[in-house]
Amino acid sequence: MTTLTFYTHPFSRARVARWMLEETGLPYEEVILDYGTTMKAPEYLAINPMGKVPALRHDGVVVTENAAICLHLADLVPEKQLLPPPGSPGRGACYRWMLFAAGPLESFITARRHGALAPSAEAGYGNEADLMRTLEGALAGRTHLVGERFTVADLYMAALLGYYMRVGELAPTPVFEAYAATHLQRAAAQRANARDDALVAERAESA
Repeated sequence: MTTLTFYTHPFSRARVARWMLEETGLPYEEVILDYGTTMKAPEYLAINPMGKVPALRHDGVVVTENAAICLHLADLVPEKQLLPPPGSPGRGACYRWMLFAAGPLESFITARRHGALAPSAEAGYGNEADLMRTLEGALAGRTHLVGERFTVADLYMAALLGYYMRVGELAPTPVFEAYAATHLQRAAAQRANARDDALVAERAESA
């Protein structure tokens, strides 16, 4: 049986990976780490030298970075069809939008938050107008980014849009809201959020 160990913190990007774990239905062990202490301890740095979460250990192999974890997990459950078949146009489209979200979108929002936007000719995210036009064009009038069924690309994009709109980093346009809301209502998303919210509550009670 596949052994999956999930390293996480309830206030982190690891919420995205947990949602993906719940979509797979695979059993997993969770290890809750804390910022500045166990996340930077030698034991965890041996797993992820960046000292960040999420990380996933699968039968002795470590996978880090949310997009990579989600794609890896999708490959473990081909019967769920969370990724189109290898070599298909849909597979390429999934990769495109997953890495668009993980690369240009996340990089732009982080740089803008800290007032450190690079010149558009140098930055992988280009400029805000082009980025938002591309994103809205991909989502307008669509329920799914790729084809007619839910894929890992929808999970990743909906998770990011939902978070960035909630914290005020992204304007809640009708296109973004309609797209994200559909997927954030999935049963696996609800289970994942319930588990992380319970962890937050437990920490508040013990503080």
